[in-house]
Amino acid sequence: MLIVSLGSTEGLRRADQELCDSLARAGARVEIARARPPAPKRTLMLTDLAWARAARAAAVERLAHTPGAPPRAIVYSSTTAALLWPRPGAIRFDAPSAGNRPGRHGLWQRPLERRRLAQASLLLPWSEHAMSELPPQARGGARALVLPVPVEPTGEPQRWEAKDIAAITYAANPAKKGLDTVLAAWRAVRHQLPEDQPRELVVAGLSAGELELVLGAHPAAGVRAVGALPAEDYRALVRRARVFVCAPRREDHGIAQLEALADGCMLVTTPAPGPYAALSIARALDPRLVGEDLQRALRVALLDPAEDYAARALDALASLTHRAIDRTVADELLPRLLGSRPRRPHGTKETETQALE
Repeated sequence: MLIVSLGSTEGLRRADQELCDSLARAGARVEIARARPPAPKRTLMLTDLAWARAARAAAVERLAHTPGAPPRAIVYSSTTAALLWPRPGAIRFDAPSAGNRPGRHGLWQRPLERRRLAQASLLLPWSEHAMSELPPQARGGARALVLPVPVEPTGEPQRWEAKDIAAITYAANPAKKGLDTVLAAWRAVRHQLPEDQPRELVVAGLSAGELELVLGAHPAAGVRAVGALPAEDYRALVRRARVFVCAPRREDHGIAQLEALADGCMLVTTPAPGPYAALSIARALDPRLVGEDLQRALRVALLDPAEDYAARALDALASLTHRAIDRTVADELLPRLLGSRPRRPHGTKETETQALE
């Protein structure tokens, strides 16, 4: 079995490795063909073309090494990885180009994506929310299987009083993540915090120099940029933070927000278009912390926190554990990839999938 990994972000790379490991635990022999990162391009259209070509090259190279025993199934990680595929397969995605490449940014990607979705043996969205951005003919049916990325705590939960970071945010793409809105809210709230409480906002994904370039000035007091960190170091910082704060202008999934919930942070966020998986969870946990007034929500989280928030967050993430996803991979995904009939949950019916237009 072969996974063609686009790997354009740390989150995508980790998701591909998690899928590889889960399939292996189910008894499959799996290899990953990793696309080589192309040189930066000036537009999203050219960027997607470069990554699609890189994914095709990786797949072709891997298939050439096994001409006598080709993989029985191929999973393309993201619709971009599948655009120029050398051989049809399943497509796993956090969001389709139909949603995250509007207007001129997706002129060539969207029509080709529709064809690839029609040709795919399986559609494997990260969440139900991702399905909503597919063409109507592709939603549901026997070819669709929601396959989340596992999210679990990375250490013992810390008591609120023991946490020494007030808030953390992830801003590798500062414009898309709404870093300007986050910093404005932090500046307004920080001086209202008691002196004996943490008064620092940590910005992950940007170095101090990069943050200065974004701001055009030195960051305000109480803001520390830590750059791109190894996953273990980043999650260790998250465990020390009381709040994860963000204001995405679009969210294709929100793995960082889910990880923050798993590691004991309260999630303060503005609503955002896209298949934002953590948004409904955050609203259910504490609706005061979700809204356009990020300043108010951040103030409430830091000065009037809900005592049972962390425990309820773990309950909300129960379907995203490795154990739960391993069960889906073994019982549903692997049989479908190999062409055998999967075990169906009681009370469900398998329906025919309509062809895409």
